[in-house]
Amino acid sequence: EVLLVESGGGLVQPGGSPRLSCAASGLTVTNSVMTWARQAPGKGLECVSAIYSDGRTYYADSMKGRITISRDNAKNTVYLQINSLKPEDTAVYYCSAVLDMWGQGTQVTVSS
Repeated sequence: EVLLVESGGGLVQPGGSPRLSCAASGLTVTNSVMTWARQAPGKGLECVSAIYSDGRTYYADSMKGRITISRDNAKNTVYLQINSLKPEDTAVYYCSAVLDMWGQGTQVTVSS
C-alpha cells in the first residue's frame, strides 16, 4: 500500500515558521516527484512546491522566497519549511507523489 501522511500543521501565529512533514511508505521519495499543494477554504488546489528525483526543485511565485522543500532519504520523508506565514496562507496542505520514471519515447512526425 502506498501511503502519505502529512503532519506539522496547526494554529500558527502570523510570521511563524512551521515545517510540514510528509512521511511516505510504499514508495521511495528519491524515486518520485514529490509535490506540496494547498487548498484554501472555498478555493481550488494550488501547487506550491515540488522536488524531483534528481534534486531539482520548483516553487510557486506566490510563495517563492518563503518556502524550502527538502527530503530526508533515511526517513523517506519530505518537508516543506514555510517562513513568515501570512493569514492568506491558511489552507490544507497536501503532499503527493508520482513515480519519476520515463520510457524511451516514441517519435511523432507530421508530414505532408
